[in-house]
Amino acid sequence: MWWWLAIPIDLARAPIDPNAKLQCISYAPFRNNQTSESPTPVPRDQIAEDLAQLAKITNCIRTYATDLGLDQIPELASEVGLKVIQGIWLSKDRQKNATQISTGIRLAQQYPQTIAALVVGNEVLLHREMTASDLAALIRSVKVQVPVPVTYSDVWEYWLRYRELHDAVDFVTVHILPYWENVPIPAKNAAAHVDAVRKQVASAFPGKEILIGETGWPSEGRMRESALPSRTNQARVISEILDLAQRENFRVNLFEAYDELWKHEFEGTVGGSWGLFDSVRRTLKYPPGIPVSNFPLWKLQMSSGMALAILVFGAAWLTLRRKPRQPRFVSWCAVGISATTAGILFGVAVQKMFHESYGAGSWLLWGTLLLAATASPVFGANALMLGRAPPTFLELLGPNDYRTPSVLAIMHGLVLIVTIVIGTETALGFVFDPREKDFPFAALTMAAVPFVAVTLLNRPKSGIRPMAESIFAGVFFVAAVYTALSEGPDNWQSLWTCAAYILLAVTLWRARA
Repeated sequence: MWWWLAIPIDLARAPIDPNAKLQCISYAPFRNNQTSESPTPVPRDQIAEDLAQLAKITNCIRTYATDLGLDQIPELASEVGLKVIQGIWLSKDRQKNATQISTGIRLAQQYPQTIAALVVGNEVLLHREMTASDLAALIRSVKVQVPVPVTYSDVWEYWLRYRELHDAVDFVTVHILPYWENVPIPAKNAAAHVDAVRKQVASAFPGKEILIGETGWPSEGRMRESALPSRTNQARVISEILDLAQRENFRVNLFEAYDELWKHEFEGTVGGSWGLFDSVRRTLKYPPGIPVSNFPLWKLQMSSGMALAILVFGAAWLTLRRKPRQPRFVSWCAVGISATTAGILFGVAVQKMFHESYGAGSWLLWGTLLLAATASPVFGANALMLGRAPPTFLELLGPNDYRTPSVLAIMHGLVLIVTIVIGTETALGFVFDPREKDFPFAALTMAAVPFVAVTLLNRPKSGIRPMAESIFAGVFFVAAVYTALSEGPDNWQSLWTCAAYILLAVTLWRARA
């Protein structure tokens, strides 16, 4: 399975070709705890270090604002031979707008040989920060004060909706992000979609040059219908768009240079995973000459999964050594299924935890779930060999007369509680606020499969159905149905996660006290 997961893809063109620099790429200098809301400017040497690295792969960078030290970029870019498409950030704050505009004008006047164009506003209409008439007036006021071309950037639908901006700009800058379309585009069709939209915009604005100001694909994060973020898909989409741009001779700016981990807080994992460079180490994700795989560390992930599978079988064997009995053959089959499931998914779950965790709370949440998922098949193997059912919440948290005396049963029950609590939190998230939520399909499946196996094989023949378990089972079932319908049949991450919720619902529904 791991050999299959790690198969690299063949690309007609490398995402980064050492013999052909990129036309342009979006750049934001923020690292670690730095954000666009930071109170302190980005240090000059940090920007210089990035630009020296980017000058090796691109001829141009696009920026989005002039504050927080970003006004240093044109000077530093000129020292390494980079052109700059200088952004001016506009919002509802008119005072900040005035500062952004005055700084942008000053930079364009000071560095006309470096600044290739000014972008007055980014997705202002999309975010309803300003009316189209006010925006057009601002653009015209900037144009008469600078010696460089002036444009505005927004998603392509808003250019078609507000065509009165046509006369205000020197060229049209459109964002075409197939992943974020209202009807998400799968990676295999992304380049064709970009080309089709570009031609549609060009026909709507005859005589105006079209710059694709943002296009790309995320390397990590949740699926949207059939649009899957992954390393191979990001490399494929970028490769195909660059190849198309070369053949069709159109201008394109890739989004973006570096992953921006700070965006996890606002846009989820997807928001921080559009870069061609890793955020922390500042290294290329796809070095030239190295095959692109979704799991570059697959041998380590496979080995750790094998070790976990061996541990699961070891737990079953040790249980029988301590308390000899003759377990049913089906119990050994259940141990085998639990061990194999855990062995395959452990490496996936670890990789997802590292990419999807941001901040102490997120690391604690996903780390705790991974720990419970790793322990579940081990304690499940013990319970399967003993013929013991999973403990109910009453046996763990109820009056002393109901509590189980077994330490192993208590630990098994704690793993169940952790799984149910975190699983419920994620399930409700997909019902009420799903847009940036990641699907924890790997860890939840690792935890759920052993529990449902133990419940199906070892459930007590008599007893009452506990109320707490019944309520949680109902929550999981309703959330699974709702999420599956809302996310659609093409989203396999959603369907897989919903299947794990159903397994947990079955486990809880069959509980008897």
